[in-house]
Amino acid sequence: MTDNAGVADAVAALRAIGYYLERDQQPTHRVKAYRRAADTIAALPPAEVRARRRAGTLTELAGIGPKTEAVILEAMDGATPSYLVKLEEAAGDLTTAGRALRAELKADLHLHSEWSDGGSPIEEMARTAHRLGHKYMALTDHSPRLTVANGLSRERRLEQIEVVAELNKKLKDELDGFTILNGIEVDINEDGSLDCDSEILARLDVVVASVHSKLRMASEPMTERMVRAVANPHVDILGHCTGRLVTGGRGTRPESEFDAEVVFEACRQFGTAVEINSRPERLDPPKRLLSLAVEMDCVFSVDTDAHAPGQLDWQPYGCERAEECGVPAARVINTWDQPTLLEWTHS
Repeated sequence: MTDNAGVADAVAALRAIGYYLERDQQPTHRVKAYRRAADTIAALPPAEVRARRRAGTLTELAGIGPKTEAVILEAMDGATPSYLVKLEEAAGDLTTAGRALRAELKADLHLHSEWSDGGSPIEEMARTAHRLGHKYMALTDHSPRLTVANGLSRERRLEQIEVVAELNKKLKDELDGFTILNGIEVDINEDGSLDCDSEILARLDVVVASVHSKLRMASEPMTERMVRAVANPHVDILGHCTGRLVTGGRGTRPESEFDAEVVFEACRQFGTAVEINSRPERLDPPKRLLSLAVEMDCVFSVDTDAHAPGQLDWQPYGCERAEECGVPAARVINTWDQPTLLEWTHS
């Protein structure tokens, strides 16, 4: 093992620890500590890292503390850091159900990068999705109205499209043909219009439309709002339809009120998938509504809505609920291969 490889192993170990902490829903500050340490080490010439190690000055670097230093030292000595070993040994299946459907999934169609409110680069999200067995993924960073989530302006969206094209060239051979699809999570405005112009939407492969504001609207106008969005020919997936939060650091939030039969009938008629959102704090839609959508012959997309690499492993939560509610795998659009999916979204 070369000295440079030892530094690379330290970076990889720190990021792996961040991954397992994210997967286990540990506090954000703990995750960031290891990811920040990885970024700090990765940004330095390997020779400087080795020199600081010899001098005992690693902790003088911003973002390196005693715990992260211990990981770096063990990795540079050629060993798997003891904390990483502990996390790997503790990591089991997130749920014992949903395995059959999860095995059929070929993609995650709703996830975020550091371009909006995610915490990691696009490439790291792609490499993690590939490692989890996916053949492709849709990058769906937020639209401009959601400023709290650093939504992308038109200019930034066009720039991201070009960045994704270059990344796909780079990763094609490295990741056995894995592809990043250009997508968006677009806000549904109060009148049901979309927070993105049609020209941009037409250039994207996957459009997830979600309500993020005025979640407590009365049922009738909320129903009209959602139906108008679902009927938009550019919309492929209706994201986290009730907007509920059942747990987590943001607290809880009740479901939005709308006529589910009307909304799901619109999804069926206009060929818009109902998202089964796998985030533990969302688990949206609730099972009674998911069962209704199954009865109404809707199609579905089981997604993580991941904002970090470790969260990409949350799909089993959605798969478990899908199987419990009798969702047929053939009606889950991310069980389809990429050409079939793109033919559907572009039709």
